[in-house]
Amino acid sequence: MPDQLLFAMEVTLNGLMAGVLYALVALGFVLIFKASGIFNYAQGVMALFAAMTLVGIMKGQVPFSHLINAIFGTDIHYFGWHVPSLIAILLTCVVMVGLAWCVQYFIMRHLVNQEPIILFMATIGLAYFLEGFSDLMWGSEIKKLDVGLPQGINETIDRVTFDWFGYGFFIDNLDIVATVIAALLVVALVVFSQYTREGRAMRAVADDHQAALSVGVSLNFIWVMVWSVAGFVALVAGIMWGTKSGVQFSLSLIALKALPVLMLGGFTSIPGAIVGGLIIGVGEKLFEFALGPALGGATENWFAYVLALVFLVFRPQGLFGEKIIERV
Repeated sequence: MPDQLLFAMEVTLNGLMAGVLYALVALGFVLIFKASGIFNYAQGVMALFAAMTLVGIMKGQVPFSHLINAIFGTDIHYFGWHVPSLIAILLTCVVMVGLAWCVQYFIMRHLVNQEPIILFMATIGLAYFLEGFSDLMWGSEIKKLDVGLPQGINETIDRVTFDWFGYGFFIDNLDIVATVIAALLVVALVVFSQYTREGRAMRAVADDHQAALSVGVSLNFIWVMVWSVAGFVALVAGIMWGTKSGVQFSLSLIALKALPVLMLGGFTSIPGAIVGGLIIGVGEKLFEFALGPALGGATENWFAYVLALVFLVFRPQGLFGEKIIERV
């Protein structure tokens, strides 16, 4: 088998794995949009906040230690204990539920039935606030996140592909774990949104806030629930990306790569987020492999947005999005 074809196969597999990580972030956007019609600009920052909180809890870091030391002249940074990964993840989930309640109480309940642009601007403000709050709470330095997930080359795939093709494929164990977790999340979220009472109420709230209120749907509960689930998805994405590249400011920018994923898959489709992520992941890797050298490289930075632009022109609702027809 030609070497170029083998390289392309390896690039495709790695693109699929990268696409799953993009899709994990996009899932949070889809959940919020389905429940409230809001494009949550803060989803990427929520992933950063969740990852920073997880690291802080695991290391026993004192929240707001820099602020406390500056005010009282102390020099405290750590409690002196370390929390096991599983317990720290559960405690971080509690924090994300608390964040969801704060978002509902201080922001969303005051904006019932407002124009979508007002809700979108509110999430922009939330993103910048949460970013600064994260740095103030846990510090702005780069943090290493290790919850025990396997990393490095998968020896089995490397050995099997070498036996078959004479060339071992480099596939990261972390990417495989992310793929499995993303698949389980998608199944769980689809079942939840389609076959549970809360899921149906969530879709009703998205269609019309006032109509949902008139039939007894608790808008406050639905929003807390949805933002909590989105916070959990952000935590999962933060763990994967934080383990892969460290917990740092750039983690919040992964939301930008989720935008083309949403444009391809559709803002209202959970499976669409996964399919869109896979298309973006594979497309950018293969494009860089095939045409990157001829175009000067670095095509991964813009390929996804060009592809999304093409979709906006020919199919603006995305592959799985609902086509909106308005009578005028």
